[in-house]
Amino acid sequence: MKHYNRIETLLEVMARLRAPEGGCPWDREQTFATIAPYTVEEAYEVADAIERQALSELREELGDLLFQVVFHARIAEEGGHFGFPDVVETVVEKMVRRHPHVFGDEEVEDAEAQTIAWEAQKARERSARAGSRTQSVLDGVAVALPALTRAEKLQKRAARIGFDWPDAHGALEKVREETEEVVEQLEQHDSSALQDELGDLLFACVNLARLARVDPETALRGANSKFERRFRAMEATLERAGRSLDEASLQEMNVEWERVKRSEGKIAGS
Repeated sequence: MKHYNRIETLLEVMARLRAPEGGCPWDREQTFATIAPYTVEEAYEVADAIERQALSELREELGDLLFQVVFHARIAEEGGHFGFPDVVETVVEKMVRRHPHVFGDEEVEDAEAQTIAWEAQKARERSARAGSRTQSVLDGVAVALPALTRAEKLQKRAARIGFDWPDAHGALEKVREETEEVVEQLEQHDSSALQDELGDLLFACVNLARLARVDPETALRGANSKFERRFRAMEATLERAGRSLDEASLQEMNVEWERVKRSEGKIAGS
């Protein structure tokens, strides 16, 4: 097959995979719903390659994500709904409409002003789609978003109309309040109520991060990486001493954990 770098070739590959005769049985069985988790996974793999600055991997991951778009478009086309050209047309039209300062005569002073204009245009579009239906400031925040991301988006929407803490200190007090409520439920041994309070605490932590101008997703990813790095170092140290994690006591693991933390602190300060 020639011209591997053309989008038309990718569309042909997708059509071949979904062909009733001679296609791939697995690909033919897929639906929007069964493919959706793979789409989300590929988006995260793109983000992971970017975070690690693995540009060779990023090239491949972007291709995998593009393939997901083509897959969904092919399923839609088979159902008589829309095809890949319609997807392209829709996004091009949207980008032109939302950038009148580039494709029209409007002017914006800076990136912040453009963000405000962008959100205003999105609000007008949501209003047009809603028609006679009762509208909400929270319309358009996708339910399927990861909970951490959705919490931040909901909070930002509410903040636009002034429903927000005045600063990060107010949000911090809310975190403390929610922490106390978690403690109370731990003592009550009510798993349902505890889940509810833990959710409130996590939501409050997202609020704190947002008002402190810290991206909560980035902060948590950093914490995950730090935990993994320290755990692996602790694991390796115990292994060198002839001790597996199964054999080591909690006290031994804690001693090594603290040693790793101190070692990292010395390196950071050197």
